[in-house]
Amino acid sequence: MLKPLMLVLAGLALPGLASAQNLVEGEHYEVLPEPVETRVDEGQIEVTEAFWYGCPHCDNLEEPLNAWVAELPDDVSFQRMPATMGGDWNQHALAFYAAEELGILDAIHDDFFHAIHEEGRSLTGNAEIAEFFSDYGVSEEEAQQALGSFAVKSQVNQANSRMRKMRLMGVPALIVDGRYLVSPSSAGSLANMPQIAEALVGKVREERED
Repeated sequence: MLKPLMLVLAGLALPGLASAQNLVEGEHYEVLPEPVETRVDEGQIEVTEAFWYGCPHCDNLEEPLNAWVAELPDDVSFQRMPATMGGDWNQHALAFYAAEELGILDAIHDDFFHAIHEEGRSLTGNAEIAEFFSDYGVSEEEAQQALGSFAVKSQVNQANSRMRKMRLMGVPALIVDGRYLVSPSSAGSLANMPQIAEALVGKVREERED
């Protein structure tokens, strides 16, 4: 009982961490060995979610993360980055960028998770993914073309390169300003990850003011 109780207490105490000064490196977050170039306009703070559609923890993170993202201020830019570790991971990354290319990503994102984790679908073959996409206003032919396009494959390769630079060993992960890494273990729970990211955003603001 002691360990679960400690985790519960840690989760209850976390709202008080909303201040950057209360964060402890190596306890609440890690610093990447080398900063990764961000892809936002000057003055913006980038928060990137690294995820895999097949990951149950990533699926469970969606609800608290989406609630947090919905309230982000104008100076924070949130981006999703599908992790690429070969096999089904890469196929799902392909689906992510194909959906983005087709303009249906926002519509399919949560449903893609649901189909895998609640309906037991694998969604790992192009034909199966194209059929899934066809429920969102695109034809299976259009979906197949997007899945096989050079532009989409290039985006998967770029995500793979960026993930390697971040030296990510697992998902889900939140990367703030290309420097600070938040994981479920460092946050204490999935639900706490957005709160730690929020405090790190505050830390970045303070650093930029110095």
